[in-house]
Amino acid sequence: MGATPYSALMSQVDARDGESSVEVPDDWLQGRTLFGGLQAAIAFKAMRSLVPDMPLRSLQGTFLAPVPGGLVRSRARVLRSGKNTSHVESRIVEGDNTLALFVGVFGVGRPSAVNLRPQQPAVTAKRPFEMPYRTGVTPAFTQHFKARWIEGGPPFSGATDPRAVIELGMQDAGPATELHVLAMADYIPPIGLSFLKERVAAATRSFRNESPIGGM
Repeated sequence: MGATPYSALMSQVDARDGESSVEVPDDWLQGRTLFGGLQAAIAFKAMRSLVPDMPLRSLQGTFLAPVPGGLVRSRARVLRSGKNTSHVESRIVEGDNTLALFVGVFGVGRPSAVNLRPQQPAVTAKRPFEMPYRTGVTPAFTQHFKARWIEGGPPFSGATDPRAVIELGMQDAGPATELHVLAMADYIPPIGLSFLKERVAAATRSFRNESPIGGM
Protein backbone atom coordinates (compact mmCIF):
# COMPACT_ATOMS: atom_id res chain seq x y z
CA MET A 1 0.00 0.00 0.00
CA GLY A 2 1.34 3.43 -0.95
CA ALA A 3 1.74 6.42 1.32
CA THR A 4 -1.34 8.50 2.12
CA PRO A 5 -0.93 12.18 1.16
CA TYR A 6 -1.67 14.70 3.89
CA SER A 7 -4.55 16.40 2.06
CA ALA A 8 -6.17 13.03 1.40
CA LEU A 9 -5.84 12.03 5.04
CA MET A 10 -7.26 15.33 6.29
CA SER A 11 -10.25 14.96 3.94
CA GLN A 12 -11.06 11.66 5.67
CA VAL A 13 -11.29 13.21 9.15
CA ASP A 14 -14.85 13.07 10.50
CA ALA A 15 -15.22 16.26 12.57
CA ARG A 16 -18.49 17.41 14.14
CA ASP A 17 -19.91 18.65 17.45
CA GLY A 18 -16.49 18.95 19.10
CA GLU A 19 -15.21 15.51 18.11
CA SER A 20 -12.96 14.25 15.33
CA SER A 21 -11.78 10.82 14.25
CA VAL A 22 -9.78 9.28 11.42
CA GLU A 23 -8.03 6.04 10.52
CA VAL A 24 -4.30 6.78 10.34
CA PRO A 25 -1.97 4.49 8.34
CA ASP A 26 1.48 3.46 9.53
CA ASP A 27 3.26 5.79 7.08
CA TRP A 28 2.39 8.66 9.47
CA LEU A 29 4.07 7.12 12.50
CA GLN A 30 7.17 8.39 14.30
CA GLY A 31 8.44 5.21 15.87
CA ARG A 32 5.61 3.78 17.97
CA THR A 33 3.57 6.97 18.09
CA LEU A 34 1.77 9.19 15.62
CA PHE A 35 3.70 12.18 14.22
CA GLY A 36 3.01 15.09 16.59
CA GLY A 37 2.07 17.53 13.84
CA LEU A 38 -0.66 15.14 12.71
CA GLN A 39 -1.91 14.78 16.27
CA ALA A 40 -2.18 18.58 16.43
CA ALA A 41 -4.09 18.67 13.14
CA ILE A 42 -6.60 16.01 14.25
CA ALA A 43 -7.15 17.81 17.56
CA PHE A 44 -7.50 21.09 15.68
CA LYS A 45 -10.21 19.64 13.43
CA ALA A 46 -12.29 18.97 16.55
CA MET A 47 -11.71 22.57 17.67
CA ARG A 48 -12.71 23.91 14.27
CA SER A 49 -16.09 22.18 14.51
CA LEU A 50 -16.80 24.40 17.54
CA VAL A 51 -15.16 27.62 16.30
CA PRO A 52 -15.63 27.59 12.53
CA ASP A 53 -14.91 31.21 11.65
CA MET A 54 -12.31 32.84 13.93
CA PRO A 55 -8.67 32.65 12.78
CA LEU A 56 -6.34 30.53 14.91
CA ARG A 57 -3.88 32.74 16.80
CA SER A 58 -2.10 30.30 19.10
CA LEU A 59 -1.95 26.54 19.57
CA GLN A 60 -0.02 24.86 22.35
CA GLY A 61 0.12 21.17 23.12
CA THR A 62 1.66 18.52 25.33
CA PHE A 63 2.22 14.93 24.23
CA LEU A 64 1.49 12.68 27.21
CA ALA A 65 1.57 9.12 25.85
CA PRO A 66 2.17 7.29 22.56
CA VAL A 67 -0.67 7.51 20.03
CA PRO A 68 -0.68 4.33 17.92
CA GLY A 69 -1.80 4.18 14.32
CA GLY A 70 -5.30 3.09 13.44
CA LEU A 71 -8.39 4.90 14.66
CA VAL A 72 -7.44 8.20 16.34
CA ARG A 73 -10.07 10.24 18.21
CA SER A 74 -10.13 13.75 19.62
CA ARG A 75 -12.62 15.58 21.83
CA ALA A 76 -12.79 19.37 22.17
CA ARG A 77 -14.60 21.85 24.40
CA VAL A 78 -14.79 25.61 24.59
CA LEU A 79 -13.10 26.87 27.75
CA ARG A 80 -14.19 30.47 27.31
CA SER A 81 -15.69 32.45 24.47
CA GLY A 82 -15.92 36.25 24.27
CA LYS A 83 -16.66 38.82 21.61
CA ASN A 84 -13.14 38.77 20.14
CA THR A 85 -11.45 35.64 21.47
CA SER A 86 -12.25 31.99 22.16
CA HIS A 87 -10.12 29.49 24.09
CA VAL A 88 -10.67 25.86 23.11
CA GLU A 89 -9.22 22.66 24.56
CA SER A 90 -8.86 19.46 22.55
CA ARG A 91 -7.59 16.07 23.69
CA ILE A 92 -6.41 13.02 21.75
CA VAL A 93 -8.10 10.22 23.68
CA GLU A 94 -8.14 6.47 23.99
CA GLY A 95 -11.22 5.60 26.03
CA ASP A 96 -10.96 7.67 29.20
CA ASN A 97 -7.20 8.22 28.82
CA THR A 98 -5.75 11.48 27.48
CA LEU A 99 -2.81 10.88 25.15
CA ALA A 100 -2.23 14.48 24.05
CA LEU A 101 -3.64 17.82 25.17
CA PHE A 102 -3.95 21.01 23.10
CA VAL A 103 -5.24 24.51 23.83
CA GLY A 104 -6.06 26.82 20.94
CA VAL A 105 -6.70 30.55 21.04
CA PHE A 106 -8.92 31.92 18.27
CA GLY A 107 -9.31 35.67 17.77
CA VAL A 108 -10.66 38.18 15.31
CA GLY A 109 -8.27 40.73 13.82
CA ARG A 110 -7.98 44.15 15.45
CA PRO A 111 -6.54 47.46 14.23
CA SER A 112 -2.94 48.15 15.23
CA ALA A 113 -0.61 51.14 15.08
CA VAL A 114 2.12 48.71 13.97
CA ASN A 115 1.96 47.06 10.56
CA LEU A 116 5.19 45.14 10.02
CA ARG A 117 5.78 42.15 7.79
CA PRO A 118 8.84 40.07 8.76
CA GLN A 119 11.33 39.52 5.97
CA GLN A 120 13.70 36.61 5.59
CA PRO A 121 17.33 37.79 5.38
CA ALA A 122 19.20 36.73 2.27
CA VAL A 123 20.79 33.32 2.66
CA THR A 124 23.52 31.79 0.52
CA ALA A 125 23.44 28.03 0.23
CA LYS A 126 27.09 26.98 0.44
CA ARG A 127 26.55 23.27 0.95
CA PRO A 128 22.80 22.58 0.95
CA PHE A 129 21.69 19.16 2.16
CA GLU A 130 18.35 17.56 1.32
CA MET A 131 17.15 15.02 3.86
CA PRO A 132 16.56 11.67 2.12
CA TYR A 133 13.89 9.21 3.22
CA ARG A 134 15.30 5.80 4.07
CA THR A 135 12.90 3.04 5.04
CA GLY A 136 13.70 1.70 8.49
CA VAL A 137 16.23 4.48 9.16
CA THR A 138 14.35 7.78 9.10
CA PRO A 139 10.91 7.99 10.77
CA ALA A 140 8.04 6.92 8.51
CA PHE A 141 6.27 10.29 8.57
CA THR A 142 9.30 12.10 7.06
CA GLN A 143 8.49 10.62 3.63
CA HIS A 144 5.65 13.17 3.43
CA PHE A 145 8.01 16.16 3.70
CA LYS A 146 10.76 17.70 1.62
CA ALA A 147 13.41 19.40 3.76
CA ARG A 148 16.64 21.06 2.63
CA TRP A 149 19.17 22.50 5.06
CA ILE A 150 20.54 25.78 3.66
CA GLU A 151 22.48 26.62 6.83
CA GLY A 152 23.36 24.35 9.72
CA GLY A 153 23.12 20.60 9.59
CA PRO A 154 20.43 17.92 9.88
CA PRO A 155 20.05 15.76 12.99
CA PHE A 156 23.04 13.59 13.98
CA SER A 157 25.41 15.31 11.54
CA GLY A 158 27.87 16.65 14.11
CA ALA A 159 27.12 20.26 13.16
CA THR A 160 28.78 23.08 15.09
CA ASP A 161 26.61 26.01 13.95
CA PRO A 162 23.84 26.76 16.49
CA ARG A 163 21.62 28.08 13.68
CA ALA A 164 19.65 26.44 10.93
CA VAL A 165 17.85 27.69 7.84
CA ILE A 166 15.59 25.03 6.36
CA GLU A 167 13.48 25.00 3.20
CA LEU A 168 10.48 22.92 4.10
CA GLY A 169 7.53 21.70 2.07
CA MET A 170 5.17 18.75 1.91
CA GLN A 171 4.94 15.98 -0.64
CA ASP A 172 1.30 16.84 -1.27
CA ALA A 173 -0.50 18.04 -4.39
CA GLY A 174 -3.50 19.34 -2.45
CA PRO A 175 -4.05 23.05 -1.68
CA ALA A 176 -2.13 24.44 1.31
CA THR A 177 -4.30 25.13 4.38
CA GLU A 178 -3.87 26.06 8.03
CA LEU A 179 -3.62 22.32 8.69
CA HIS A 180 -0.44 22.15 6.59
CA VAL A 181 1.12 24.90 8.72
CA LEU A 182 0.41 22.88 11.89
CA ALA A 183 2.03 19.77 10.45
CA MET A 184 5.13 21.59 9.20
CA ALA A 185 5.59 23.39 12.53
CA ASP A 186 6.31 20.07 14.25
CA TYR A 187 8.59 18.68 11.53
CA ILE A 188 11.54 20.99 12.26
CA PRO A 189 13.88 19.07 14.61
CA PRO A 190 15.53 20.60 17.70
CA ILE A 191 18.87 22.21 16.85
CA GLY A 192 20.52 20.17 19.62
CA LEU A 193 20.07 16.96 17.60
CA SER A 194 22.27 18.42 14.86
CA PHE A 195 25.25 18.53 17.23
CA LEU A 196 25.11 14.79 17.85
CA LYS A 197 27.12 12.41 15.69
CA GLU A 198 25.23 9.21 16.50
CA ARG A 199 21.52 8.49 16.32
CA VAL A 200 19.59 8.52 19.58
CA ALA A 201 15.90 8.21 20.44
CA ALA A 202 14.20 11.61 20.51
CA ALA A 203 10.59 12.75 20.78
CA THR A 204 8.64 16.01 21.02
CA ARG A 205 7.04 16.72 24.40
CA SER A 206 5.43 20.05 23.60
CA PHE A 207 4.03 21.86 20.58
CA ARG A 208 3.63 25.60 19.98
CA ASN A 209 2.41 27.66 17.04
CA GLU A 210 1.52 31.36 17.24
CA SER A 211 0.47 34.29 15.07
CA PRO A 212 -0.46 37.84 16.12
CA ILE A 213 -4.00 39.17 16.47
CA GLY A 214 -3.13 42.78 15.66
CA GLY A 215 -1.41 44.24 12.61
CA MET A 216 2.15 43.33 13.60
